[in-house]
Amino acid sequence: MIRLDCPYCGLRDHEEFSYIGDATKTRPAHAGDASAEDWFDYVYIRDNPRGPHQETWQHIQGCRAFIRVLRDTLTHEVLATGLPHEDLSAKSGGAS
Repeated sequence: MIRLDCPYCGLRDHEEFSYIGDATKTRPAHAGDASAEDWFDYVYIRDNPRGPHQETWQHIQGCRAFIRVLRDTLTHEVLATGLPHEDLSAKSGGAS
């Protein structure tokens, strides 16, 4: 079982959360100026990383806040959690 540490509610089972997606993708800065290819890349193209990876989750059965999770995709070990704007890569030595 995966346990996630919500910054507001504390340690909870992953069943209280919903996986939102890859937290490393950057939305095009100026929506009107972005090409169709930029939007296609943002919406559909995802890496399939092996090892530590930053993800966005939402605490749907709690405070409803979005959190950032650094999780090892091989072992499912949660290495760090934080607020959505935090870069958790420094907490694991440079993970994506």
